[in-house]
Amino acid sequence: MDEHAFSTAERQAVYRVIAERRDMRRFVPDAAVPDDVLARLLQAAHAAPSVGLMQPWRFIRITDAALRLRIHGLVDEERLQTADALGARSDEFLALKVEGILECAELLVVALGEGRRRHVFGRRTLPQMDLASVSCAIQNLWLAARAEGLGVGWVSIFDPVRLGQLLGMPDDAEPVAILCVGPVPEFPDRPALEIDRWVFGRPLAEFVSENGWPTTTGGLV
Repeated sequence: MDEHAFSTAERQAVYRVIAERRDMRRFVPDAAVPDDVLARLLQAAHAAPSVGLMQPWRFIRITDAALRLRIHGLVDEERLQTADALGARSDEFLALKVEGILECAELLVVALGEGRRRHVFGRRTLPQMDLASVSCAIQNLWLAARAEGLGVGWVSIFDPVRLGQLLGMPDDAEPVAILCVGPVPEFPDRPALEIDRWVFGRPLAEFVSENGWPTTTGGLV
Protein backbone atom coordinates (compact mmCIF):
# COMPACT_ATOMS: atom_id res chain seq x y z
CA MET A 1 0.00 0.00 0.00
CA ASP A 2 0.98 3.63 -0.45
CA GLU A 3 3.17 5.02 2.32
CA HIS A 4 0.51 7.66 3.01
CA ALA A 5 -2.27 5.13 3.61
CA PHE A 6 -3.79 4.75 7.06
CA SER A 7 -3.47 1.49 8.96
CA THR A 8 -5.87 -1.34 8.20
CA ALA A 9 -7.86 -0.68 11.39
CA GLU A 10 -8.10 3.03 10.63
CA ARG A 11 -9.27 2.40 7.06
CA GLN A 12 -11.87 -0.05 8.29
CA ALA A 13 -13.18 2.56 10.74
CA VAL A 14 -13.54 5.12 7.93
CA TYR A 15 -15.45 2.74 5.68
CA ARG A 16 -17.56 1.56 8.59
CA VAL A 17 -18.70 5.05 9.56
CA ILE A 18 -19.61 5.74 5.92
CA ALA A 19 -21.60 2.51 5.67
CA GLU A 20 -23.39 2.99 9.00
CA ARG A 21 -24.34 6.66 8.59
CA ARG A 22 -28.10 7.07 8.54
CA ASP A 23 -30.55 9.94 8.08
CA MET A 24 -32.19 9.86 11.51
CA ARG A 25 -35.68 10.97 12.49
CA ARG A 26 -36.05 9.45 15.96
CA PHE A 27 -34.03 10.78 18.89
CA VAL A 28 -33.71 10.03 22.59
CA PRO A 29 -35.87 12.63 24.39
CA ASP A 30 -34.31 14.97 26.96
CA ALA A 31 -30.80 13.94 25.92
CA ALA A 32 -27.83 16.24 25.45
CA VAL A 33 -24.71 16.58 23.35
CA PRO A 34 -21.67 17.60 25.44
CA ASP A 35 -20.20 20.93 24.43
CA ASP A 36 -16.83 19.42 23.57
CA VAL A 37 -18.45 16.87 21.27
CA LEU A 38 -20.51 19.54 19.51
CA ALA A 39 -17.32 21.57 19.06
CA ARG A 40 -15.63 18.56 17.43
CA LEU A 41 -18.55 18.09 15.06
CA LEU A 42 -18.50 21.72 13.99
CA GLN A 43 -14.73 21.63 13.57
CA ALA A 44 -15.10 18.54 11.37
CA ALA A 45 -17.63 20.41 9.26
CA HIS A 46 -15.33 23.43 9.02
CA ALA A 47 -12.52 21.17 7.79
CA ALA A 48 -14.48 20.33 4.64
CA PRO A 49 -13.11 21.19 1.20
CA SER A 50 -14.56 24.26 -0.49
CA VAL A 51 -14.16 25.66 -3.98
CA GLY A 52 -11.56 28.41 -4.00
CA LEU A 53 -11.32 28.00 -0.20
CA MET A 54 -14.39 30.25 0.01
CA GLN A 55 -15.81 28.41 3.05
CA PRO A 56 -19.42 29.34 2.20
CA TRP A 57 -20.99 27.57 5.17
CA ARG A 58 -22.67 29.22 8.14
CA PHE A 59 -23.93 27.28 11.19
CA ILE A 60 -26.68 28.63 13.44
CA ARG A 61 -27.21 26.77 16.71
CA ILE A 62 -30.82 26.98 17.85
CA THR A 63 -30.98 27.16 21.65
CA ASP A 64 -34.21 29.15 22.08
CA ALA A 65 -37.17 26.79 22.65
CA ALA A 66 -39.69 29.20 21.15
CA LEU A 67 -37.58 29.61 18.03
CA ARG A 68 -37.30 25.83 17.71
CA LEU A 69 -41.10 25.63 17.80
CA ARG A 70 -41.42 28.24 15.07
CA ILE A 71 -38.93 26.37 12.88
CA HIS A 72 -40.93 23.20 13.44
CA GLY A 73 -44.06 25.08 12.39
CA LEU A 74 -42.45 26.11 9.09
CA VAL A 75 -41.41 22.52 8.43
CA ASP A 76 -44.85 21.17 9.25
CA GLU A 77 -46.49 23.65 6.86
CA GLU A 78 -44.19 22.51 4.06
CA ARG A 79 -44.80 18.86 4.98
CA LEU A 80 -48.50 19.35 4.26
CA GLN A 81 -47.79 21.16 0.98
CA THR A 82 -45.37 18.43 -0.06
CA ALA A 83 -48.03 15.83 0.66
CA ASP A 84 -50.49 17.74 -1.51
CA ALA A 85 -47.95 17.89 -4.35
CA LEU A 86 -47.41 14.12 -4.16
CA GLY A 87 -50.98 13.41 -5.19
CA ALA A 88 -51.70 9.70 -4.99
CA ARG A 89 -48.91 9.12 -2.44
CA SER A 90 -50.08 11.93 -0.15
CA ASP A 91 -51.43 9.75 2.68
CA GLU A 92 -48.43 7.45 2.45
CA PHE A 93 -46.09 10.43 2.80
CA LEU A 94 -48.00 11.89 5.75
CA ALA A 95 -47.58 8.57 7.58
CA LEU A 96 -43.78 8.94 7.41
CA LYS A 97 -41.81 10.55 10.23
CA VAL A 98 -39.76 13.10 8.32
CA GLU A 99 -38.06 15.11 11.08
CA GLY A 100 -37.08 15.12 14.75
CA ILE A 101 -36.92 18.87 15.38
CA LEU A 102 -38.76 18.83 18.69
CA GLU A 103 -37.00 15.74 20.07
CA CYS A 104 -33.34 16.10 19.07
CA ALA A 105 -30.72 17.31 21.53
CA GLU A 106 -29.23 19.94 19.20
CA LEU A 107 -30.76 21.81 16.29
CA LEU A 108 -28.53 23.47 13.69
CA VAL A 109 -29.45 25.48 10.64
CA VAL A 110 -26.80 25.38 7.92
CA ALA A 111 -26.78 28.17 5.37
CA LEU A 112 -24.91 29.51 2.38
CA GLY A 113 -23.24 32.70 3.52
CA GLU A 114 -23.57 36.20 2.16
CA GLY A 115 -21.27 37.69 -0.46
CA ARG A 116 -20.91 34.47 -2.46
CA ARG A 117 -21.08 36.18 -5.86
CA ARG A 118 -17.69 37.80 -5.37
CA HIS A 119 -16.03 34.36 -5.35
CA VAL A 120 -15.21 33.52 -8.98
CA PHE A 121 -12.48 30.87 -8.55
CA GLY A 122 -14.11 27.54 -9.43
CA ARG A 123 -17.57 29.09 -9.77
CA ARG A 124 -17.48 31.06 -13.03
CA THR A 125 -19.19 28.28 -14.98
CA LEU A 126 -20.40 26.24 -11.99
CA PRO A 127 -21.83 28.73 -9.47
CA GLN A 128 -23.55 25.87 -7.63
CA MET A 129 -20.17 24.75 -6.31
CA ASP A 130 -20.83 26.85 -3.22
CA LEU A 131 -23.75 24.54 -2.42
CA ALA A 132 -21.54 21.52 -3.15
CA SER A 133 -19.01 22.87 -0.66
CA VAL A 134 -21.65 23.31 2.05
CA SER A 135 -22.84 19.76 1.35
CA CYS A 136 -19.30 18.51 1.99
CA ALA A 137 -19.32 20.31 5.35
CA ILE A 138 -22.63 18.71 6.28
CA GLN A 139 -21.36 15.27 5.31
CA ASN A 140 -18.23 15.78 7.42
CA LEU A 141 -20.40 16.66 10.43
CA TRP A 142 -22.67 13.69 9.73
CA LEU A 143 -19.83 11.18 9.62
CA ALA A 144 -18.15 12.65 12.69
CA ALA A 145 -21.45 12.43 14.55
CA ARG A 146 -21.81 8.76 13.65
CA ALA A 147 -18.30 8.12 14.94
CA GLU A 148 -19.34 9.82 18.20
CA GLY A 149 -22.43 7.58 18.43
CA LEU A 150 -24.82 10.42 17.56
CA GLY A 151 -27.51 10.58 14.92
CA VAL A 152 -28.09 13.35 12.40
CA GLY A 153 -31.23 14.05 10.39
CA TRP A 154 -31.07 16.43 7.42
CA VAL A 155 -34.41 18.25 7.09
CA SER A 156 -34.96 19.98 3.75
CA ILE A 157 -38.73 20.42 3.98
CA PHE A 158 -39.01 24.17 4.51
CA ASP A 159 -39.43 27.45 2.65
CA PRO A 160 -35.88 28.91 2.55
CA VAL A 161 -37.09 32.50 2.26
CA ARG A 162 -39.30 32.27 5.35
CA LEU A 163 -36.65 30.43 7.37
CA GLY A 164 -34.03 32.99 6.35
CA GLN A 165 -36.32 35.81 7.47
CA LEU A 166 -37.04 34.08 10.76
CA LEU A 167 -33.32 33.84 11.49
CA GLY A 168 -32.46 37.34 10.31
CA MET A 169 -30.28 36.24 7.41
CA PRO A 170 -29.09 38.83 4.88
CA ASP A 171 -30.85 38.75 1.51
CA ASP A 172 -27.96 37.02 -0.28
CA ALA A 173 -27.62 34.24 2.31
CA GLU A 174 -29.70 31.09 2.01
CA PRO A 175 -30.57 28.26 4.43
CA VAL A 176 -30.01 24.83 2.91
CA ALA A 177 -30.43 22.40 5.82
CA ILE A 178 -31.97 21.98 9.23
CA LEU A 179 -29.88 19.40 11.08
CA CYS A 180 -31.30 17.42 13.99
CA VAL A 181 -28.41 16.09 16.08
CA GLY A 182 -28.34 13.92 19.17
CA PRO A 183 -28.43 10.49 20.78
CA VAL A 184 -30.75 8.04 19.03
CA PRO A 185 -32.42 4.81 20.17
CA GLU A 186 -30.64 2.79 17.48
CA PHE A 187 -29.02 2.95 14.07
CA PRO A 188 -31.04 0.85 11.61
CA ASP A 189 -29.15 -1.46 9.28
CA ARG A 190 -30.61 0.22 6.19
CA PRO A 191 -32.11 3.59 5.26
CA ALA A 192 -35.38 4.51 6.96
CA LEU A 193 -37.12 5.16 3.63
CA GLU A 194 -36.35 1.59 2.63
CA ILE A 195 -37.69 0.30 5.95
CA ASP A 196 -40.83 2.37 5.39
CA ARG A 197 -41.02 1.04 1.80
CA TRP A 198 -41.12 4.55 0.37
CA VAL A 199 -38.19 4.02 -2.00
CA PHE A 200 -35.32 1.58 -2.42
CA GLY A 201 -31.69 2.33 -3.20
CA ARG A 202 -30.23 1.16 -6.50
CA PRO A 203 -26.88 -0.64 -6.92
CA LEU A 204 -23.64 1.19 -7.68
CA ALA A 205 -23.33 -0.51 -11.08
CA GLU A 206 -26.20 1.62 -12.38
CA PHE A 207 -24.28 4.81 -11.66
CA VAL A 208 -20.76 4.14 -12.99
CA SER A 209 -19.61 4.18 -16.62
CA GLU A 210 -16.41 4.61 -18.60
CA ASN A 211 -15.53 7.19 -21.26
CA GLY A 212 -19.07 8.44 -21.67
CA TRP A 213 -22.63 8.44 -20.47
CA PRO A 214 -23.76 5.01 -19.18
CA THR A 215 -25.69 2.73 -21.49
CA THR A 216 -28.52 0.44 -20.47
CA THR A 217 -26.04 -2.46 -20.44
CA GLY A 218 -24.39 -1.24 -17.23
CA GLY A 219 -21.16 0.32 -16.09
CA LEU A 220 -17.85 -0.62 -14.49
CA VAL A 221 -18.88 -2.17 -11.19
